[in-house]
Amino acid sequence: MNKTHPNSFKPVKKGILLLALAIVLSLLSACGAGNSKSSESPSAQGSSGASGSKTVRIGYQKYASINILKEKGGLEEKLAEAGYKVEWTQFPGGPQLLEAMNVRSIDFGNVGEAPPIFAQAAGAPLVYLGHSPASPKAEAILVPENSPIQTGADLKGKKVALNKGSNVHYLLVKYLEKEGLKYSDIQVVFLPPADARAAFESGNVDAWVIWEPFYSAAQLATKARVLADGEGLVDNYEFYLAERSFAENNKPAVDVLLAALQESDEWAEANLSEVAKILAPALDLDVPSLEQALSHRGFGVEPITDDIIAAQQKIADAFFELQLIPSAIDVKEAVLK
Repeated sequence: MNKTHPNSFKPVKKGILLLALAIVLSLLSACGAGNSKSSESPSAQGSSGASGSKTVRIGYQKYASINILKEKGGLEEKLAEAGYKVEWTQFPGGPQLLEAMNVRSIDFGNVGEAPPIFAQAAGAPLVYLGHSPASPKAEAILVPENSPIQTGADLKGKKVALNKGSNVHYLLVKYLEKEGLKYSDIQVVFLPPADARAAFESGNVDAWVIWEPFYSAAQLATKARVLADGEGLVDNYEFYLAERSFAENNKPAVDVLLAALQESDEWAEANLSEVAKILAPALDLDVPSLEQALSHRGFGVEPITDDIIAAQQKIADAFFELQLIPSAIDVKEAVLK
C-alpha cells in the first residue's frame, strides 16, 4: 500500500485557506458597504435623496410668508439650481412646528416670537436666520359680540383660550400687565386654533387670544369684538428659523430660501387681493377674511440684529419670571456666529 508523503498536502491546504479567506473578506466588505452610515445627521446632510440632490424639509403654517411662497410657486426651481429638492409639511402652530424641528423632522420654518423661546428652553437645536417687520395688529384678544367683558379688569377669573407657547402668549402677558392684572388672575386654557374657536363659539371660554388669519376669520364670521390687539403692546415678529446643523452645512439652500421669501413678500405686498385669492382654497378660508388679515401684517425679510435679540431676551425673561419656561435662556446662543 502506497503512503502519501505528509508534505504533499501543504500546497493544497494553503490554497483552500487562501480561497476561504478571500470569500470571508468579500462578505465582510459587502456587509460593511450595505450598513455604512454617515456620522452627520439628516439635517446636516440636507437629507440626500436617491438622485444625489439634497432635500430641504420646510415646515409652514396656514398663512404667513412661507405659505404665500409655497402657493405662489417658484421655490422648487430656485432650489433645484442649488442642488436641492423640497418637502412641505403644514403645522397648526409655531410650537408644533418647532417640536418637529427639535426631533429633526424638518429643517426650516417660520414662527412668531414666543415659540422659539419655549423651544430653546427645551433644548431644541434651532437658530434664528431672519424676521419679518413688526406686525402688532396681526394678533388680538377676542370676546363674543354680546360679552359683558369690556375692559381688562373684566377678564379677572375668566377663561381665556390660546395656543400654548405661541406668539399670542406674550400678547396676553403684556395686556394683563397693562391692565394691572396678574397672570394668575385668569384661567388660561391651552387649545390649538381649531379647538379654541369651537370653545369660543360654544361659550366654553370667555375670550380667545389668536393670530391671523384665524383672528379675521373668526371676527368676521361671529362678529366677535376685539378687546385689544398688539398695537402698543408687542412687536409680533415672524421669525425664520432652521435646525442648527442644517443651517451650518447648507448655506446655499438657506441663501436661496431667504432670497425667495424676500422676493415673494415684495410681490405679495403689492398684490394683496391676488394673494388672498391664491391662499383662499389652500387654507379653506374666504377671501374677505384673508384680505383683512393681510392688511394687518408687514412684509419682507430683515436680518437678526442686536435689537431683535434684546427684544427676544425680554420675552424669555418674562416667561421665566412667570415660570412658563423651566430655566433662563440666553437668546444669543440661538444665533449663528
